[in-house]
Amino acid sequence: MKVSIIGGGGLVGSCAASALQFGGIVREIALVDVNLELAEGQALDLLHGASLTSDQKIYGSGTEAVKDSDVICITAGLRRKPDESRLDLINRNVVLFRNILADVKQHGLKPTAKVFVVSNPVDVLTYLAVKDLGLPANQVIGLGTVLDTTRLRSMMAQRLDVPASQVQTLILGEHGDSMVPIWSAAQIAGLPLDKYPGVTPTLIADVEKKTRGSGAEVIKKKGGAGFAVGASIADVIHSIALDQRRILPVSSLQNGAYGLRDVCISVPTIVGRQGVVNCYEIELWPKEMMALQKSGSVLRGTIDKVMQG
Repeated sequence: MKVSIIGGGGLVGSCAASALQFGGIVREIALVDVNLELAEGQALDLLHGASLTSDQKIYGSGTEAVKDSDVICITAGLRRKPDESRLDLINRNVVLFRNILADVKQHGLKPTAKVFVVSNPVDVLTYLAVKDLGLPANQVIGLGTVLDTTRLRSMMAQRLDVPASQVQTLILGEHGDSMVPIWSAAQIAGLPLDKYPGVTPTLIADVEKKTRGSGAEVIKKKGGAGFAVGASIADVIHSIALDQRRILPVSSLQNGAYGLRDVCISVPTIVGRQGVVNCYEIELWPKEMMALQKSGSVLRGTIDKVMQG
């Protein structure tokens, strides 16, 4: 499988490339960037460790690399400022993103190519990719709340002093201010969260608050997220490459799940070689359902403004 990472010279794109290299599953990684020298430098740095990782073809390139790619991962975008919501990024990123999509279309895509949007605001930009590229909707995926979910799991694990892999929960909705933690489905090592020793409503509220502010905290302390988002990107791409059909909270165009329509938003989604295989409607608490539908309304309003502009 060949993966092209647009924005591959940047922090997110290069961290994704590193995670894919250590994963050893994809065959070819093209780092695409307007700063070709930077992309080539990142590729060279990765290749220097190839004898210790995987046998892959890794190189810097222009956008022409997308024409025979199986997955085109778009990470390029303007960074979120401290205390700026992801939705506030919309006016600064839409023009840039549409230029990227036009460049991709000009070079052409394989009929089976999957476009994987990471740039923020990811749900809105995923919707634009669905509308502008003309690919089947199931072949366009956004990272959605995959990163938020792993942050929540990791922070809960840290508070309870358990392995992060033993924490099972997820966040649905918008990748942003209206995200919805699904506490009704949360488990620790197969045990319901509310029955696990040490779990209290106060602890749950604290972990949720910490998760909601974690992106801004990383930006404030180091300028932007890299390692965790890179690992999250690789997790989704590996599910596509291996046709794992794992259930992941990616963002995709909805046509009825939870009453959501004509909006890209995260719901439990089976991800495989064809992209989106299916979406599941797990039972939610009434307050979670209301919050998810509200999140969809927030995104729909933003999309309307973008499409009118």
